[in-house]
Amino acid sequence: MARALRTIQEQAGAVLRPFFDVDLPAHYGDVAAEWNAVRHGCGVIDAGWRGLLRAVGSDRADFLQGMLTNQIKTLAPGQGAHAAHLTVQGRVIADMNVLILDDEIWLDVPVQRKALLRETLQHYLVADDVELVDDAIVPLLSLEGPRSAEVAATVFGAPLEDIAPLAHVERSFEGTAFRVVNANNTGGRGVMIFGTADAAAGLWESCLRAGAVAVGMEALEILRVEAGIPWCDRDMDESTLAPEVGLEDAISFTKGCYIGQEVVERVAARGQVQRKLTGVECDGDGVPSPGTQLMRDGEEVGVITSAVRSFAGDGIRALAYVRRSAWEPETRLELAGGAVARVVGLPF
Repeated sequence: MARALRTIQEQAGAVLRPFFDVDLPAHYGDVAAEWNAVRHGCGVIDAGWRGLLRAVGSDRADFLQGMLTNQIKTLAPGQGAHAAHLTVQGRVIADMNVLILDDEIWLDVPVQRKALLRETLQHYLVADDVELVDDAIVPLLSLEGPRSAEVAATVFGAPLEDIAPLAHVERSFEGTAFRVVNANNTGGRGVMIFGTADAAAGLWESCLRAGAVAVGMEALEILRVEAGIPWCDRDMDESTLAPEVGLEDAISFTKGCYIGQEVVERVAARGQVQRKLTGVECDGDGVPSPGTQLMRDGEEVGVITSAVRSFAGDGIRALAYVRRSAWEPETRLELAGGAVARVVGLPF
């Protein structure tokens, strides 16, 4: 991210901390107020936790159709889809938002997974006319909350049409082109903005003038857990089967072959997995660490992957993998330290 934006954020009170090896604003002094802005208005978040790969070349759609879990070739320019890239064993390398442009396909991925995704995709490139480009265009800002489209329309001087999820348009700000996407990271309405980093500072200030509130990663973490949104390297990775995560919107069962399809289809045919990601509400004051075991009748039946102190309700809310024998809502569990927990559906 351009230094000009970082200076503005620090002047606004940003406390910087590393997230996935990227220094980002953790908060601006009042996490509860930041959470409230997203739930009831609009928050603007530095999108440095995301990364972008651009697929160019005449074979880009055919190639990605065989690599990713969702339909790619049926999408038209201006459309998008949630998808994942899996190992041959059906385990998660990365999930991503796929955006179709006239002559490119953009892969909006978790920043810490970008290099690995590029490496694994390139492994399958043989004679395909495809190049994966990582250059100046990056995810800049995420507007989150019920007023996000309104703020974006004010900033860009043009309304955002009532477009489908992950649909996107080009917009101009101070003579610079940006791509504006109907995408959210908190379970409500949202807008992602892509462009060059040197234009981020002016865009950020314009969002604040339009009514957005600066929001850091700590509030984002609470919001996304409350919404039941799993993150790579927190709640899924190469040890996780895609059907265990609940990525239903990212998987097509009609598209044909892709890497890992055989395992995904086999699990679907059996109609079950042995564990799945679910919500857990925990009593007590302490927020359990990732890896905390969940017990039932003295037996381990699950493990917490993410946990936060929620502002949406009393107590602790967590994402956890829970075994089939214990994943029914309202099942009573215990944390390894003795605190009581209850299984709940997602989103909370």
